[in-house]
Amino acid sequence: MIRKLTYEELLQRRKTIDEYQATAKHPISIMLNNIRSMYNVGTIFRTCDSAAVSELILTGYTPYPPRIEIEKTALGAVDTVKWQYEKDILTAIAKQKADDKHIVAVELTNTARSYNSLTMSDFPLCLILGNELVGIDDDVLAECDDAIEIPMYGVKHSLNVGVAAGIAIYEAVKAIDTNR
Repeated sequence: MIRKLTYEELLQRRKTIDEYQATAKHPISIMLNNIRSMYNVGTIFRTCDSAAVSELILTGYTPYPPRIEIEKTALGAVDTVKWQYEKDILTAIAKQKADDKHIVAVELTNTARSYNSLTMSDFPLCLILGNELVGIDDDVLAECDDAIEIPMYGVKHSLNVGVAAGIAIYEAVKAIDTNR
């Protein structure tokens, strides 16, 4: 019989902050540009923690901690995820490129490949996610090495940025775990 784990059982599985900090992180950076919603930012912090990504970079007018609205949805992940704020996204991208990161937009473009096509040659990886309404600006796309897209099977042509981030992040983790 299937039984939901109790809170005490979940606590036994949970790492302490110190254990988490000592855990090897996946070679994945997440960069957010001009995200409007603090709740989306908090959601992405929480996803970055759960997937053990190496860092979260907030750019443009994306809100950043300390903000109660971010912390409300992050549920403590602002204290575990390595993050930074860089106003200019092009500067942030240049820093990632200097670290030999493969810069990949999560965006619907004319050359985008499937979100589940990542291979080890794509790592270390920096995934860029853009504004909830207009996505990633053209000048930012020009600096990207590639783009991936999540297929849309309905009437809508996009997902909430927090949902899209979760899908893309876990597909990236899967690509690493499958090839280890």
